[in-house]
Amino acid sequence: MRSLAIAGTSSLRWPRPEPPPYKGRSRRASRRTHVQLIADQLEVARGARVIIRDLSFVVGSGEALLLTGPNGAGKTTLIRALAGYLAPSAGTVRLEGGDAEREIAEQCHYIGHLNGTKASLTVEENLSFWVDYLGGEGGGGRLDDALDRMNLLDLADIPAGYLSAGQKRRLGLARLLVAERPVWLLDEPTVSLDSASVSLMASIVDEHVGKGGLVVAATHIPLGLARTKELRLGTAARGS
Repeated sequence: MRSLAIAGTSSLRWPRPEPPPYKGRSRRASRRTHVQLIADQLEVARGARVIIRDLSFVVGSGEALLLTGPNGAGKTTLIRALAGYLAPSAGTVRLEGGDAEREIAEQCHYIGHLNGTKASLTVEENLSFWVDYLGGEGGGGRLDDALDRMNLLDLADIPAGYLSAGQKRRLGLARLLVAERPVWLLDEPTVSLDSASVSLMASIVDEHVGKGGLVVAATHIPLGLARTKELRLGTAARGS
């Protein structure tokens, strides 16, 4: 595995050999074109503290980039900046090859630490909300398929408030399957998941990447993906 220093604060390791959401019709994978998510000399601050400094990288279709590093290194900050929820203090984030008429946030799925579910709604009602909100296609059949894939179909009529932490996380992740987005931005997607669910999530991410999707995921643990790059944040700061 070879490493490439990035902007003095991070490194990319490459394996060898190897928002406002869009409320409209989603784009199917068959119409997906090659896209690149590009961060150019990015600087992001929280208050008076600069968290990300002079960071540049490119992630393209068919690639998954894992953000690793210690707590406080800036993984969540970077994910939120890529999604458009934090404005960079310097540098740019752009999506090349996407829909020029839409913001990046309209072309990505963002999964943060919170699951985006409502306790009083049933499992099916929660996911139905996301289908409508994200402009998902396929109707009830696709919704049922997503619940089945996430091992939640038998719980479809149960209020989300009664679910375990792992079940709630799987419900939050299920929206990845009901609306097409070329870019997935995932912040600790495996939190609260057991080992079987971690493997399930890895297979879902691998399928998205295999179809030409693009993934950036912050993680503390290996996800077991077939093909990834790694961007480790905070290495220079710890050694200085």
